[in-house]
Amino acid sequence: MEKVPLALDVDTGVDDACALLLAARHPRLDLRAVTCVGGNAPLPDVVRNTATVLDVVGRDDVPLAAGSPRPLLEHPVDARHVHGADGMADLGMPSPRHPLDPRHAVDLLKDTIDAAAAQGTPLTLVPLAPMTNIALLARMHPGSFARIGRIVFMGGGAQVSNATAAAEFNVFHDPEAAALVLDAAVEHAVPVTMYGLDVFYEPTLTRADAAALIASGRPVAVFAGRLIEFLCQRFHAETATIGDAGAVASLCDPTALRTQRLPVRVELMGSWTRGRTIVDLRDWTGDLDHDPHGLAPAQVDVALGVDGPRLARLWLESVGGA
Repeated sequence: MEKVPLALDVDTGVDDACALLLAARHPRLDLRAVTCVGGNAPLPDVVRNTATVLDVVGRDDVPLAAGSPRPLLEHPVDARHVHGADGMADLGMPSPRHPLDPRHAVDLLKDTIDAAAAQGTPLTLVPLAPMTNIALLARMHPGSFARIGRIVFMGGGAQVSNATAAAEFNVFHDPEAAALVLDAAVEHAVPVTMYGLDVFYEPTLTRADAAALIASGRPVAVFAGRLIEFLCQRFHAETATIGDAGAVASLCDPTALRTQRLPVRVELMGSWTRGRTIVDLRDWTGDLDHDPHGLAPAQVDVALGVDGPRLARLWLESVGGA
């Protein structure tokens, strides 16, 4: 099986942690770098949480770098009301040992992208966070950005939102960054897939799944089970989504995801809609031809359907195994 070389950009985050576990363990994925950005929690917490996950899975071979602590223009916000005071379920984990790469996240991404391109295996870049680091990469190193094989980002939504009535958290946190990345993808012909809230909540696990993982006694499985258990408790529910991990799982099983190539813009001005991904679902040329704005230049493979149980099972088997 040919492996997918990839780098993750994260704001770890319970569901980012779930995604990291899968990316670090699945045999189809070749995790080459992880970069951090402020988002779900402040950057120092994100770096600590990410290093902790890499320790749990024993991936001291994966370079880890810190990036931007805040959005390009907005004041930073966080989502600790979802992810816990420490940003990762308040599990009381020991201080991590995983070293921090001395490079800035943007430079680590540049070097990783260039190395993969030189090997003839273009990198898949998976932003699971506000895309501040990716926007800086596009501006500072456009040649390297152009060598990205594909971008699969968790963010936005065609018809679903969470941070506001209009916008999903990652895009809402830094809408200028998301807009810049889409523009750069058009300029450099980099394919983009949007794994947004329309599918985000579909791959779920149960409290019983979490209990079985914990009961196994295997360190990775126990950690994974405690993450799912925390989410069930936080939302007073019997099930919890694996969230960002679904975007990574879709790389392992692409046929589980139904996408449609659609024009996408990011709203930057609206008082009530700032940060919304405007996904153009219209199919009548009469409307399209008479739209004074024209079609959005960015043509994105937007995830509109997913086999949630299939991706959840893939995650469970990957993180729960020996």
